[in-house]
Amino acid sequence: MKTAARSSTLDHLVDRIRLLLEGDPRISEKQMFGGLTFLLNGHILVGCKKDGRILLSVGREHNDAALARPGATQMMHRDRPMTGFVWIDADAIEDDDDLADWVRTAERWVAQMPIEAPKPARRAAKPRKTPATR
Repeated sequence: MKTAARSSTLDHLVDRIRLLLEGDPRISEKQMFGGLTFLLNGHILVGCKKDGRILLSVGREHNDAALARPGATQMMHRDRPMTGFVWIDADAIEDDDDLADWVRTAERWVAQMPIEAPKPARRAAKPRKTPATR
């Protein structure tokens, strides 16, 4: 079962990252990019994908240094590079120490960003009034 295997891969990756970030009150979780993303003070820290990859926020000035490391590739959006965000291949984070190093690298950058104000909850759309029929 391909779907079950992918789901367990994501679950395992999420559990590993939760252990690294455990107890940090600045961390929240949100479904994004087809997986689960961990936010630090409202900013993307690390996103987990079903295929075992992670998306990291490394900051524009650290982008090239991150890309020089094994397993890192530039995040692309509509054929445009998203400087400051890199994908890390699953093979490059199999080892817990390697995963921790990548997450801490992102944390050093994201922790410097201003705290993101929570966005107001969306209101449910009000039903439209229909003209009275005669």
